[in-house]
Amino acid sequence: MLGRMVSPVFVGREAELAHLADAIEAARHGTATAVLLGGEAGVGKTRLVQRFAEKAAKDGAHVLFGACVELSTDGLAYAPFTAALRQLVREQGTRKVAALLPEGAERDLARLLPEFGEPTVDGDTDTGRARLFEQFLTLLERLAESRPTILVIEDIHWADRSSRDLIAFLSRNLAAAQVLIVLTYRSDDLHRQHPLRPVLAELSRVSGVLRLDLPRLSQDEVAEQMTGILGRVPEYAKVEKVYERSEGIPLFVEALLDDPDGDCAFPDSMQDLILSAVERLPEETQRVLRMAAAGGTRIGHSLLAAVSGLTDIELESALRPAIAGNVLQIADNRAYVFRHALIREAVHEELLPGEHQRLHARYAEEISRNRQLVPPGRAAVELAHHWYGARNDEWALISAWEAARKSMKAWAYAEAIPLLERVLMLWDKVPDAATRINADHTYVLEKAAMAAANSAEVERGVKFVRAALAELDEATQPDRVAMLMIKWGGFKISKAKLGVVEDFHKALELVPDLSLTRAEVLTKLSQHLMLQGEVDEGRARAEEGLRIARDLGDEYLEGDLLMNLALGQAIVGGSADQYETNVNAQRIGERIGSPRLILRAIANNIDALNDLGRSDEALELSYEGERLAKKYGAIRTNGAFILNNRAEALELLGRWDEALETTEQALRFGPSLRTRHHIIRVQADIALSRGDLCTLEGTLSELGVLKERPEDFVQDITQSTRLHMGWHLLKGEPDAALAVAHRVLSRPTQSSKSALGWRLLALISHVCDQAESVDPALAGHVRAHATEVAAALRLSGPPAEAYRLTFSGDFDAAATAWERLRRPHPQAKALLHAATIAAQTGDREGAAARLKVAQPLAVALRASPLVEEIEMLARRVGAAPAPASSTELLTPRELEVLRLVTQGRTNRDIAAELFISAKTVSVHVSNILAKLGVSSRGEAAAAAHRLSLLSL
Repeated sequence: MLGRMVSPVFVGREAELAHLADAIEAARHGTATAVLLGGEAGVGKTRLVQRFAEKAAKDGAHVLFGACVELSTDGLAYAPFTAALRQLVREQGTRKVAALLPEGAERDLARLLPEFGEPTVDGDTDTGRARLFEQFLTLLERLAESRPTILVIEDIHWADRSSRDLIAFLSRNLAAAQVLIVLTYRSDDLHRQHPLRPVLAELSRVSGVLRLDLPRLSQDEVAEQMTGILGRVPEYAKVEKVYERSEGIPLFVEALLDDPDGDCAFPDSMQDLILSAVERLPEETQRVLRMAAAGGTRIGHSLLAAVSGLTDIELESALRPAIAGNVLQIADNRAYVFRHALIREAVHEELLPGEHQRLHARYAEEISRNRQLVPPGRAAVELAHHWYGARNDEWALISAWEAARKSMKAWAYAEAIPLLERVLMLWDKVPDAATRINADHTYVLEKAAMAAANSAEVERGVKFVRAALAELDEATQPDRVAMLMIKWGGFKISKAKLGVVEDFHKALELVPDLSLTRAEVLTKLSQHLMLQGEVDEGRARAEEGLRIARDLGDEYLEGDLLMNLALGQAIVGGSADQYETNVNAQRIGERIGSPRLILRAIANNIDALNDLGRSDEALELSYEGERLAKKYGAIRTNGAFILNNRAEALELLGRWDEALETTEQALRFGPSLRTRHHIIRVQADIALSRGDLCTLEGTLSELGVLKERPEDFVQDITQSTRLHMGWHLLKGEPDAALAVAHRVLSRPTQSSKSALGWRLLALISHVCDQAESVDPALAGHVRAHATEVAAALRLSGPPAEAYRLTFSGDFDAAATAWERLRRPHPQAKALLHAATIAAQTGDREGAAARLKVAQPLAVALRASPLVEEIEMLARRVGAAPAPASSTELLTPRELEVLRLVTQGRTNRDIAAELFISAKTVSVHVSNILAKLGVSSRGEAAAAAHRLSLLSL
């Protein structure tokens, strides 16, 4: 009787199984990446995914399983991924798994599974964690080359921060592979502050992520479940009573029917209901189950035997009734799992306080004696959990310190923070705590600040830094104080606070002697000064740092300082010098094997080539940089910035749709806030040129431009100001644009870089033209001030010269310069301005000739405001340009999309075919309908055939 309380019949869920089947089919075509399966505890999520996985495996899919455990909230990082990786190693062996990865990449996975050898020795925390993420992505993609791959991760409501981040990363970036991730979570556990809520919200917006809510069973389905359990059709009254009491939750239906007398008694609470099956077991079995509950949802046979003090035979005899009663189940590797987490939770809550402490102490003692009693890599976290549960302050402190260091070694910084906070909390309770862990209290705070910095926990990081600074005497420990001041400055930058340079200067004063610490401070200070436009001081600081780095033989710092010098060279318009300096830094990176130096140099030289007017070379370098970023596992960090610089090159070349696709690709990697701001500025530039006021305003709001939030870096100030002026012009507010121009020119420093200072001045000249009739005095003043600024700027290359010609009003020469550079938008604008002047002087034919060239350029770009201005002037001079042919109106990408639309393909199908997002396809389709003057996909297909658009 005890073993029958699970229905042998799989009840209901046909619709949900169909949705999952559709998802794996979509994943085969690259249009689905993940399914978020939510439901209440006990509603049947595990059984549903098991049924789905069984069917998928029979159909040839490779299914990997991982699960989050409650211990994840106590510092156990990447638990579900470690479990899936361990399964894969059991199936294929470490050598075959390693062969799926780039050479040497398996050493990153060694941080999770020791079977892969010694982990990489990498102090570069910026790229280490990103590289680990990239290796998992690569591994899944390589597995999926031979057959569909499904990764099932259960109970993500317990997921640690690192696992949540990796789940989000994979979900955003698996669109091109036939991989499906199935994620289950308890929807009733997600309170308003639950850390999973923002992750679910983010993933719900990702193309290819499906959300599925598992409802309770209907009364008819409960009746079917009861029939399967009882082996006969139950009476209607009993069905009604069980349905009412269980409320359609399958686990509760099973518990209600688990009555040896067949009376279907109804307990007072759900906990009593769940425990009723346990309480009917023999006392010795209940005693061992209480021990097992203290160990977690899953516990190994050897560990439970050691804790209980029973022999193997005695333990098996004690557990046999629990297994027969389906309270406990046998898992692989001689482990036991509670059939449902609710059962373990109910048993655990029955433990008396003293019993709870004693059991945790027993676990801690046995694991301390033999760490092989727990899976590899888990001992430190298990000990921290159990010693803390045992209320043994000394060993709780020691084990939390060890677990925190292990977490940081695995780049799981978010999981290290609560463990370090526990060390700090227990510090005063443990005599000679510093001796116990061989580190002083301040050092723990410094490690906590580092962990906070690397997990973007800014507020907590600031508290750690403040506390550490309060404990240190700068007279006796100046190096430590200086490095904390640098960390403090980093947190300020993250919060967009000003005054960072002052902190860096103070840090520099603390370390006057030639030392590595002084060189590190000079590296941060010189970079910040360059970004602020304080190039003279920045150059002096960088050169001093270079001398120290070279004297001490630190090539890594030397490479960073060289690129700081190159940054200054770019600001003052020395792009050719910048390029050579970055090349030298890249060579150092290649010599010492530093991916970060190599990729930073490449990213900066994409920018340098753009500034020199060599955008085709910039694009080629960006593809090489992306390839290397993937190789080094740095696509989320340096790779995202490389994609941003590629998007800037595409925007300048007028390949705007490709630029937007590139920005979407970069944003999917979840880049840093500063990189994100660079990326969305590219989107805003295109939105401004196309008259998309909604997108432009959204970006300006995110950047804080509309609230005039203060900014510190010359590039950010210049780009945001240019967009701000453009926004006012687009809204027909030239006086407001003039006021913004007046403010920005009052700044003491302007950059000679073509994309910054010269592009800004060209727009300011246009603003003055537009505002002259509204406020002639201020327009004249701003124009005069802009002319003074222009006289002081350096010409860095052909683009700067083209902007200078635009600024000075030599629009025909500017148009010719832009044509040589193949930058159609500024070329068309220059032609419009030249045509306007020609019209004003009575040269109607000259105006018409210029407009005839400008109009198709603007139309092809879909630069609506510019098209309207061109057509308006053309009507005034009596020479309206003939409309461009439909083939000229459609870009090459739009023609590709139209071809697939005519074949009846859906947006998802097209996205998979062209390796772009469904959202981007939707934008292309909308543009095609507008250009062809039709209202439906069918009409677009008809127009394509009628106009022979696809016959080329």
